[in-house]
Amino acid sequence: MLRNLYIENIAVIEKTSIDFTKGLNVLTGETGAGKSIVIDSINAILGNRTSRDLIRNGSENAYVSAEFTDLSDHTLKALEELGFTAEDDGSVLVQRELSLSGKGKCRINGRPATVSVLKALGEYLIDIHGQHASYELMSPELHITYIDKLGNLEDELEAYREAYREYSRLKSELNKANVDENERARKLDLLSYQVNELEQADFYVGEYEELTDRRQIIENREKIASSLNEAHEYLNGSDDSDGAIQQLEYACDSLSVILDCMPETDEVTKRIQNAVYELEDCRDELLSMVDLADGENDSLDEIEERLDLIYTLGKKYGSTIEEMLDFLDKAKEELEYLEKFDENKEELEKACQKAKQKAQTLAGDLSVKRKAAADEFCRAVKEEMVFLDMPNVELIVTIENCDLNINGCDKVEILISTNPGEVPKPVAKIASGGELSRMMLAIKNVLADKDNIDTLIFDEVDTGISGSAAQKVGFKLKEVSTTRQVLCVTHLAQIASLADSHFKIMKSVRDEKTFTQVTLLDHAGRRDELARIIGGVEITQATLDYAEELLSNG
Repeated sequence: MLRNLYIENIAVIEKTSIDFTKGLNVLTGETGAGKSIVIDSINAILGNRTSRDLIRNGSENAYVSAEFTDLSDHTLKALEELGFTAEDDGSVLVQRELSLSGKGKCRINGRPATVSVLKALGEYLIDIHGQHASYELMSPELHITYIDKLGNLEDELEAYREAYREYSRLKSELNKANVDENERARKLDLLSYQVNELEQADFYVGEYEELTDRRQIIENREKIASSLNEAHEYLNGSDDSDGAIQQLEYACDSLSVILDCMPETDEVTKRIQNAVYELEDCRDELLSMVDLADGENDSLDEIEERLDLIYTLGKKYGSTIEEMLDFLDKAKEELEYLEKFDENKEELEKACQKAKQKAQTLAGDLSVKRKAAADEFCRAVKEEMVFLDMPNVELIVTIENCDLNINGCDKVEILISTNPGEVPKPVAKIASGGELSRMMLAIKNVLADKDNIDTLIFDEVDTGISGSAAQKVGFKLKEVSTTRQVLCVTHLAQIASLADSHFKIMKSVRDEKTFTQVTLLDHAGRRDELARIIGGVEITQATLDYAEELLSNG
């Protein structure tokens, strides 16, 4: 659940910390006091898009943090899959900093995170039902998600989608295969030319480096030969002088004379002799290098011609020989495919048809289960809506067959009738704002056990309702809060009176600056706030008594 929300420099909130509790948490206050800012701050923590306009006037940065405790195993698993772990006490601290420069920062338990990671984690932490979310009901393409969730059809839907994606892939390949015959012929000619050109070039990995090394030797042949011969002479000597090797051998001979009378020289003599052996190896290697340089028979023109070919073909097929050889392999593969066009096409058609049949079968099975779930959906939601003061409501879920798509072969739409004798029609044509709010609350309640989200937020779910309907909405929110933490922004005393924790959001002006405070109300504070909501400008004793009665009943 959401244990603590800390807000700093968000709009009119300079700094505040809110400690939420289990059960039903209610936020009330005058219009414009800043209730929506609290919801905006929570949205920021959930990785939703934010605006620089949220940052308090005169500040460069804004900061929000949220501490979540008592996380479900489902949420903890999702956290680990995202690369993070909970604290030892099982809590998670999510932080987000906004900046006017646009360079914000996100952290989870102190470790850097991205906004996309916050958004992925947020789907397991909080479900926000905003005052405009009811209009989801006016988008028929979203209705199918309610039926699938109620029917626990997530696994079946994913199995179908996997089959549908494979069918779509094969269908796309088949469409590519069914190109114009002249286009295929042109493609064959081009690929044949490219393959032939690269095969004739006969490049091999490392050839470019080898050629540049050989060019370097040829261009500096005289200099190389002179230096190698000179070094060889210093080691091996000449007709006129002894080399280093001969000199060291003389040293060994001199030391061997005194070995009997001074045994300590034996070790030094051996080390000098080892040096002689090492220098003899160096002399032989230098001689091989001299032979190698002298034996470079390729002309510089031949090497330059080969390097020029690598450069020319590299502009067409890849900047390196490795890339050109990779291009060659792919071109040969595509050429072979086109040459066996008829045979490949026939196999592709068979595979595509088989994939389509599999997708159709899974879609059909999904459709049957959806129809059963739709009946249960209508019954359960109607029961909730009747409780919410809509006794004459009738619901129908229509499921019509359609072409295969990512959701199957069903076009789903919820139809509603709110008055006796009316034929159920699309939600957008029938329901008022208050009816939409109650219908969405009913759906949320029916689906409450179908997800693992511990915290539900209802932002002005009371829009368009009053009287007994408002009280019953409050009862329903209270019922939901027995198994979930519920946060509710409301303007109705009937709902606020049922809160386990009641927060008042107040706005004040000091030194020509606006400040918003969030205060947890005690019993007396709650009575006064309920009286304000009920009575408006003038609060009478009768209003206070009625507020007290609401609290007692709550």
